[in-house]
Amino acid sequence: MPETTERTGRHVRGLDALELQPGRAGDENGPARVAARVWSATWPKLAAITLLLVAWQALAWSGWRSEYVFPGPDRVLPTLLAEVTGPEFWTAVQVTVRRALTGFALALAVGVLIGLAVTRSRALRSAIGSLVTGLQTMPSIVWFPFAMLLYGITESAIMFVIVLGAAPSIATGLTSGIDHVSPSLLRAGRTMGLRGLQHYTLLIVPAALPMFVSGLKQGWAFAWRSLMAGELLVIINQQNSIGWALSQARQLNDAERLLSYVIVVLLIGVLVDVFFNWADRALRRRWGLTQD
Repeated sequence: MPETTERTGRHVRGLDALELQPGRAGDENGPARVAARVWSATWPKLAAITLLLVAWQALAWSGWRSEYVFPGPDRVLPTLLAEVTGPEFWTAVQVTVRRALTGFALALAVGVLIGLAVTRSRALRSAIGSLVTGLQTMPSIVWFPFAMLLYGITESAIMFVIVLGAAPSIATGLTSGIDHVSPSLLRAGRTMGLRGLQHYTLLIVPAALPMFVSGLKQGWAFAWRSLMAGELLVIINQQNSIGWALSQARQLNDAERLLSYVIVVLLIGVLVDVFFNWADRALRRRWGLTQD
């Protein structure tokens, strides 16, 4: 018996030593594994950017349009670098991002309230469900004449259009997420005594989060497009912003500066998309909807 116990102890200690050795198959969070994940997610984007720049430069050199009208990246990127190093650029980005976040926060509050109200009342869903979908499909630029009539040439007009453009998508995403909550999960919640507000805050809304994030992503896309259209149409006392810089570059026929700010708009959209994709993967992993 002592010999058996000693052999078992040696065997367990050997297994512990194997588990503690770095670089084993079970070490999924090691530096090499993390670096491999980062590279696998980064290289397709880098390849796409490289191909885009090469195609853009080739088109500019082909003579399809004059370089004065359609400059290549060899002229636009230095202009972008010069803009980035100036204080006016960061002021413009700050104003635009502040407007985007403020408008999206307002749209989020309105969209969540509408989504929860629609899911709680069948009559309300029948009454305004199609209206919410119709608002979601309307181009945001259609609302700007009415918004300027209501609020004048002010920032409130831009916020009004952002909310009308983004809130329906957010409400639809929340409604779809709640509709797809598993019935067995709902029965389990009732068995555990969840009722009223707790039923939503502790069970339904967390379970609907993966699909709700998709609605948030779509809502941000509508909010960002509405904001860019608003800054181009509603010039507020010459206040510096990305839209104002685009408008000034167009008036001065400065194609290089105009395209440099187009790149800035694209980069901000890509960064936000990366954030939403990360949030979506994290939620799906937490709820067991992916094998990553």
